[in-house]
Amino acid sequence: MSGPKHSTKITICGEDYTIRSDVPPEHTKAVAAHVDNTIRQVMSNSTVTESHKAAILAALSITDELFRERADRDELAGSMQSLSSELRRWLPPGKRGEK
Repeated sequence: MSGPKHSTKITICGEDYTIRSDVPPEHTKAVAAHVDNTIRQVMSNSTVTESHKAAILAALSITDELFRERADRDELAGSMQSLSSELRRWLPPGKRGEK
């Protein structure tokens, strides 16, 4: 079940949008600002001047960022699981939480 819907006005590359979502408006605005900043960064760091092409390159950049964060999270989770298993061995048998 989703929460209440919020209508949030945002601007990306000079274009205004109204986003209807169940997340808080502050979150929607932060996401929009990140997208806008990434598109503007692509446009300033390359020869791309068309906003739709810059948006595609920005989407690739943001998706790369997401994939790298997921890989880091998975690596950290694996390390935590390994450490937890190692620590569990040092606990008395009654405290190990084994079933």
